[in-house]
Amino acid sequence: MTFNPNAEIRSDNVSSSGGGGGMLGGGRGPRGRIALGGGGGCLLLIIVIIYALAGGNPLELLGGTTTGQEQPVTGEALAGCETGEDANRRDDCLVQATIESADSFWSQAAPAAGIDFSEPRGTLYPGQVQTGCGPATSAVGPFYCPADATIYIDAGFFEELESRYGASGGQLSKMYVVAHEYGHHIQNLDGTMSRIDRSGTGPQSDGVRLELQADCYAGLWTRHATSTVDENGTAMLAPLTRQDIEDALSGASAVGDDHIQGEVAGGEVNPDSWTHGSSEQRRTWFLRGYEEGTYQACDTFSEAEV
Repeated sequence: MTFNPNAEIRSDNVSSSGGGGGMLGGGRGPRGRIALGGGGGCLLLIIVIIYALAGGNPLELLGGTTTGQEQPVTGEALAGCETGEDANRRDDCLVQATIESADSFWSQAAPAAGIDFSEPRGTLYPGQVQTGCGPATSAVGPFYCPADATIYIDAGFFEELESRYGASGGQLSKMYVVAHEYGHHIQNLDGTMSRIDRSGTGPQSDGVRLELQADCYAGLWTRHATSTVDENGTAMLAPLTRQDIEDALSGASAVGDDHIQGEVAGGEVNPDSWTHGSSEQRRTWFLRGYEEGTYQACDTFSEAEV
């Protein structure tokens, strides 16, 4: 899936933090902890990325705290991200354009589902960033912080998603990651995040169901993405192809708990420890949202098994 080269993707809600050294105290923040312990540090990195992709506060695993009152660093508008052509060339512009497309879709779909809708913010951060949930580095991967209603992404993650985790690298594989994090914003708005029990693990736990619901919302956005329009009424995205869907499924599979535990980390697959769902579960729920195309179809919490 590609963006219409003529679509306008400028945004007042997406910015770059600019990164910078020293914010986390000279390497004593999350990345410093992860680097300790050789292979154990690598495994911790994998655990953190899984946790973050579920929409949880990864800083809980890294010694950070969430006060709900902290404010993110004020960023600057992304330079050179103005049209769909820019989004097709640059991953940072792709993030901005995907959030803009999701804004267009959810501004209609959320109120229709009885949700008091407000747009999230998006922050591109190279390396490290201060968030409403505390300080973070790119080691935690993309995540959504409910305290400041912001999606945080280091665009360098997309290369790692392909090279390390085995995703196809297609455009919709990248957009899936952004749309998934946007799904967590919807869960924040409709109260799901505050209602569930996040303490359990395993394939049927609330944490996994939250993750799979966000995958379903990503599929739901994908179903309707080609009908989203910019402020001038121009279609934002070109028509989907079967390869586009395969790319999205590849991204979903790449961040499955079983795939990361086994093939990426080289360890034993332990379903009892899952917090995000298997590759098969993630593919299944993305497709549920895509094929059924409704908010109601994504109610993972009413299913006996997911």
